[in-house]
Amino acid sequence: MKNPIKFKISLNEEQKESKQKILDNTLTLLAGKAGSGKTLLACQVALDGLLRRHYSKIIITRPTVSKEEIGFLPGDLREKMDPWVQPIYQNFFALYDKAKIEIVPLAFMRGRTFLDSCIIVDEAQNVTHEQMEMISTRIGLRSKMIICGDDHQVDLKSRKESGFRFLHSAARRVKNMCSITLLQNHRDPIVDDLILIYEEAEDRGIIKGSSGTSGKTRR
Repeated sequence: MKNPIKFKISLNEEQKESKQKILDNTLTLLAGKAGSGKTLLACQVALDGLLRRHYSKIIITRPTVSKEEIGFLPGDLREKMDPWVQPIYQNFFALYDKAKIEIVPLAFMRGRTFLDSCIIVDEAQNVTHEQMEMISTRIGLRSKMIICGDDHQVDLKSRKESGFRFLHSAARRVKNMCSITLLQNHRDPIVDDLILIYEEAEDRGIIKGSSGTSGKTRR
């Protein structure tokens, strides 16, 4: 595109710096607490690349935290996945009105190679080690992958099952791979206070989050 792309929402300085790191690497692990704008940043990078024709399409995957058993749901594949990918759609439409998006459940990623694509893996803290290895090795030529997750929102039976923290910590050992942690809150300031009181209550054993850690309360 000859003219600058005008998105409906602008990135802040922290996100702009993180975007440059994402552009400089093939695989990025993007961490941050609830409301830090992880998914919004990933969507902006993907849309920007798509509109500039760096990619031919955007791939989205997101764990259902139900062992990917979505066959019982009515409708076709897109309709089955809609409940899980609505938060990503909202971020895309908040930025721009139209985009070419392909939805791929985790169970359908095995055996595929994504060429000329920007792949977004959302809620990756609920991806197991086996799934993370399978997903991260789907990157084809001229593609980029952004894996978003919050280690405080693990909904798996055991926090140790999550493959996000391991890959996030291992990023520095792999060429063209980086890990980023966003710190700024993009929601109402009350969110930080709410997260804090839930963390304190869980630490004191008053309540128990998923896997004994902070869970669905911190969406």
